Amino acid sequence: MKFYFAPMEGVTGYVYRNVHHSCFPGVDKYFTPFVVANKTYKFKTREKQDVAPANNEGLFVVPQIMANKAEEFLWAAGELEKLGYREINLNLGCPAATVVSKKKGSGFLAYPDELDAFLDAVFSGLEGRDIRLSVKTRLGKDSVEEAGRLMEIYNRYPLSELIIHPRAQKDFYKNQPHMDAFGKAEKMSRHCVCYNGNLFSADDYRELVREFPQIQAVMLGRGLLADPGLVGEIREGCKLSKEKLQQFHEQICRAYGETSLGEINTLFKMKELWAYMGQLFGDGERCVRKIRKAKNQAEYVTAVKTLFETCEINSRYR
Repeated sequence: MKFYFAPMEGVTGYVYRNVHHSCFPGVDKYFTPFVVANKTYKFKTREKQDVAPANNEGLFVVPQIMANKAEEFLWAAGELEKLGYREINLNLGCPAATVVSKKKGSGFLAYPDELDAFLDAVFSGLEGRDIRLSVKTRLGKDSVEEAGRLMEIYNRYPLSELIIHPRAQKDFYKNQPHMDAFGKAEKMSRHCVCYNGNLFSADDYRELVREFPQIQAVMLGRGLLADPGLVGEIREGCKLSKEKLQQFHEQICRAYGETSLGEINTLFKMKELWAYMGQLFGDGERCVRKIRKAKNQAEYVTAVKTLFETCEINSRYR
């Protein structure tokens, strides 16, 4: 089985990826938060930093592109190819309203004819070039019943991989994944299919594999942010210890501190991580609340110290 780390906007940037890989080796591919291909034909400074080869040494990184116009996508793919990337990913899964309103991400799924024409132009433009394209998709815009039409479209093109999140855009991350619809889509697909969605524990993973033993890759997002050692537990049975989590946290803080973010922005980054990692501590709700209310570095350090000294990782994660 291959394990991929899902792209999470504002969270899984190069700083996080490098520290995670150092502390918890075992992830086969890290997907970057999307870079936007648009009519300016320029990447933002933040996007350039995130995909810079110097910031991703020793990692298998797959840049993700957000686009709905073939010429803009091909420009972005060309820029990434110049940096040495040989695999890129198209985002057709983001459910955010600001993205969907621009007919991008999972919003593009509502226009299957336009999506088909887009992919036709993209693969024509990539022909003969040494670069592979995978797609991360949902099963529809308004309903997973749209999946059949989407699979027909994807099957026409030489995707390197199809990553499926078994929800429609309107589901966001609520409700349970539509596993029956996923099963039908997986059977329809002529591509290697990677499963993505609601894998929060080793038990969740084992249940997925029992139901779909033919799956050869899984992508983890929120579950891996909550428990950064989850892949190690699945692969080797090594459950995350509080000491290992504390070491990981200290390295993340130090790595962010070495950037030009500044104290306040570093604090925001760390608080966002605790929105996920805080779930590890069943008895730590009060301490996690203090972490997220910290107004400065000193308050934050004190709150984290208290959490690690007084709370234990929930038995679900041990």
